[in-house]
Amino acid sequence: MIKDKVQESLDKVRPMLQQDGGDVELVEVDEDTGIVKVTLTGACHGCPMSQITLKSGIERFLQSEIPEVTSVVEA
Repeated sequence: MIKDKVQESLDKVRPMLQQDGGDVELVEVDEDTGIVKVTLTGACHGCPMSQITLKSGIERFLQSEIPEVTSVVEA
């Protein structure tokens, strides 16, 4: 199941976000489209750099770990 793999991968990314006072929560995984919806929390919520963190950091990492992931978006 892709959702379990996504959660495991997010758990690997989480410490880096927490170092800056942020975090990420998995909201939903659409297994048909490969779109992962997350919520950035803490210092990441509303941060001007959050979209860069989301796309260049989290999305890229998830895609390298799980080829079925096509995109990561904020819920």
